[in-house]
Amino acid sequence: QSNFETVWGSTLYDPTITLPLFDGAIPDTFTPFRKEVEKSCKIGVPLDVPSDDQLKLPLSHNVRNIILNESGDDGCCCSLDYMPTLADLGYNNQDIESITSPPVIEPRCALPKGYRGGETFALSRVQEYIWDLDLLRTYFDTRNGMIGSNYSTKFAPWLACGCVSPRYIARECSRYEEMRVKNKSTYWVVFELLVRDYFKLFAKKHGDAIFYPSGTTGKVRKWDINPIHLHAWKNGMTGFPLVDANMRELNATGFMSNRGRQNACSLLA
Repeated sequence: QSNFETVWGSTLYDPTITLPLFDGAIPDTFTPFRKEVEKSCKIGVPLDVPSDDQLKLPLSHNVRNIILNESGDDGCCCSLDYMPTLADLGYNNQDIESITSPPVIEPRCALPKGYRGGETFALSRVQEYIWDLDLLRTYFDTRNGMIGSNYSTKFAPWLACGCVSPRYIARECSRYEEMRVKNKSTYWVVFELLVRDYFKLFAKKHGDAIFYPSGTTGKVRKWDINPIHLHAWKNGMTGFPLVDANMRELNATGFMSNRGRQNACSLLA
């Protein structure tokens, strides 16, 4: 037997610390939440990368038999250093070929060049944006751009998938402030990680009501449900160039800038 321990790392601040500040229910506006959390809480320290010894699995009788039958090595141990192949997981040759073929990436996509999923690329992007290109110092001034890879951090896809920790990013921002410069831009990246915390907790508080036409307040509003208008919006054919360009970017690349999302959503609403 072994103990399975879960570690919460999805948010900048640990909810077991932030939620009690509000008796378990965060306010429905961000600013009171931000002020109280920034005043009363400290950002957690990212966990160190575990050693090989820490990653060893329990050598149960059944696991030992499996290992011995495959390796013949009576002194082996079961560790997480073995990655099963797709064939081991039951995929056939056709499935494997479709999965392992080089992805088709739209060359105009605003995500970093050569982007891939996973932690390795996520960490390389943090290194590139903050340290190699030295873009953290100007983030506040460039963050509302719409064209190119470096007007904003582009950390979001990897944060969303758990490939990089928000606490790790905050720690790198803190190191940058110590080693290079501390300004509004260095604060603003961490500020927006806190915004991310807030909306995760907001969604937890209100559940699927965030998707209702009446929203989280329960107020009934009259919505235009004309399917022709909705189709035009989805396909970037509204006649409003800024909105149409952003919707076409989303359709072609899967990405849209923060400023583009705000404009496109405002028109829909």
